[in-house]
Amino acid sequence: MNRKSLLTLVCLLLASAAQAGENAVVSSPKSACMQGPLAQFGRYVGDWKIVDEELEKDGSGWRPGDGARWTFVCVGDGMGDVLGVQDYWMPNEGGFGTNLRIYNPDTESWEIVWAATPKKGLTQISAKQNDQGDIVMDIVSPRPNPPRRITFFPPDDAGWKWLMEMSFDEGESWTPVYRISATPWDG
Repeated sequence: MNRKSLLTLVCLLLASAAQAGENAVVSSPKSACMQGPLAQFGRYVGDWKIVDEELEKDGSGWRPGDGARWTFVCVGDGMGDVLGVQDYWMPNEGGFGTNLRIYNPDTESWEIVWAATPKKGLTQISAKQNDQGDIVMDIVSPRPNPPRRITFFPPDDAGWKWLMEMSFDEGESWTPVYRISATPWDG
């Protein structure tokens, strides 16, 4: 999919999600995203309660965040083939964000576009599953300074974990700065 088509699709998806409202629950059969490589992100399809923590600026410890609701759905189900996985990030303190995740079989990686309020513009992300089953995401554009990477860890019956790290030495080492624990949303 070329950049212009992807941008148009993301804008349409973000607009439709915004019209549905921040608290809308979108449902999609999980089985649609559990075929082949789509299962890498398909295993997160569902409605999740997020508990988050951020590293103190001085590195002295972890500070609790405000939490969020994060819903993952299959995109394109019913249109022949599943296109990918989309998620809706709804922080408890307000705002809204969405990722559109499309698997590229040529590169065996994910092409992801992130858009959020009140940020302007889109963030392009690349992701690939490693040998341990973790999905490691790297921000492609705009390049963050310092560099960041995000890791989704495989889910289990209780939920899953996610970690953002920053590198202060151009990728030689990584420091955890933000982490998430997801459990099923009880509503």
